[in-house]
Amino acid sequence: MIKRITLFISFFLFSISIATAQNWGGGIDDEQFNFGFSFQYVVSEYKLTKTKNWRAPYFDVEQNAYVTDSLKSLSSPTSAGFGIGFLIKSKLTSHIDARLTPTLVFNDRLLNYQYVDNTVNNPGVALTQRKVQATMIELPVGLRLRSDRLGNFRAYMVGGLKYSMDLASGKKTNDDAAAPINKLVKNKRNFLSYEAGIGFEMYFEHFKMSPELKVSHSFKDIFLHTGNPYTDPIEKAKLRHFTFSLFFE
Repeated sequence: MIKRITLFISFFLFSISIATAQNWGGGIDDEQFNFGFSFQYVVSEYKLTKTKNWRAPYFDVEQNAYVTDSLKSLSSPTSAGFGIGFLIKSKLTSHIDARLTPTLVFNDRLLNYQYVDNTVNNPGVALTQRKVQATMIELPVGLRLRSDRLGNFRAYMVGGLKYSMDLASGKKTNDDAAAPINKLVKNKRNFLSYEAGIGFEMYFEHFKMSPELKVSHSFKDIFLHTGNPYTDPIEKAKLRHFTFSLFFE
């Protein structure tokens, strides 16, 4: 009975909030163009395609010896980061708009290499984690399909393309003189992704806030295959992002 009463009260209060006057939202919906900014929480991972002989130990030609044991597992755990950006939006119809959101993203990516612990080729090293440092400029371009406004809320779907440029790919990554076992894992400087997401707009008196959840996936392999123990087992590595954003207009 208490649960039913609580549910009824919640529904009643929600109905009242819908019935009240709509917030102005700064008059944003009346403008052809409008601007804003965003804060993002980003979770990334590689979608790996392994080579046929990915378990094979790595043979260093210069040392004329194997420098790793056989691989037991190879994975890409998720890693978190953040981003800040701008919003440029153009209204096409009352339910469709085009959006450009230039964003600066700080997000390292991880790779875990689990070796067979037989201490023959690489004594004492059973698990190695490689970090790929990335500072990205991202330029997502998309279309939003918006629902009718319900009180101070409006839901939407978004989809489009994203161009990414890695500012860190050419900095502090010169490992030409390093031994293969000490080589860095590097990504291509530029790549293209597709993305899709959902969100909803919340209207306040003088501004509008939009929480949004989006997933993106690179079209192609973004690895630089430089011939070392960490890239040789991988045929392709595509990047996948899960992004939670708060847009303010």
